[in-house]
Amino acid sequence: MTSIELHRRALARATEVVTAVRGEDLARPTPCAGWDLEALLAHMTGQNVGFATAVIDAEPALVDFAPLPHGGWPASADALTAALAGAPADRAVLLAEIHPTRRFPLRVVVGMHLLDTVVHTWDVTTALGAGERPDDELVAAVLEQARLVPAGPARTAPGAAFAPALPAVDADPWAEALALLGRRA
Repeated sequence: MTSIELHRRALARATEVVTAVRGEDLARPTPCAGWDLEALLAHMTGQNVGFATAVIDAEPALVDFAPLPHGGWPASADALTAALAGAPADRAVLLAEIHPTRRFPLRVVVGMHLLDTVVHTWDVTTALGAGERPDDELVAAVLEQARLVPAGPARTAPGAAFAPALPAVDADPWAEALALLGRRA
């Protein structure tokens, strides 16, 4: 399965999870430090729009990644799916939120967003008390991406994308991926 097909599957599962969230759930804490469920969902929705814009637009702006009301999730997921499906494989993408000038190959962009989608879907299910595990194919893809996330002081800065890596406590690939991103299964 291609990374774009895996990504599409991850977005479809995220859509099932996000659209099932009820209003009374929005104040629940999440594994993302300082974010309740409403803030996490706004981040996820904004990321979909930002990544879709970046794939389509040669010069996206930082504002394109701003959090958005989570009611816009289905449209944002559809827009990202369409943007990725229509992008040439050799597209170089500027992700203004990650670096102001560096362009990333499309396959790297798909991998980054795949990691974000799968891990944040787990964050949402964990906040709701379920904490489901992705299937083995998605786990393998996320673990591969998690191993590429840089360590260092940026992970302790305010607003850091990921907390510092935690020591792995067992050989389970999902637990390892989460630990690399500062989370415990």
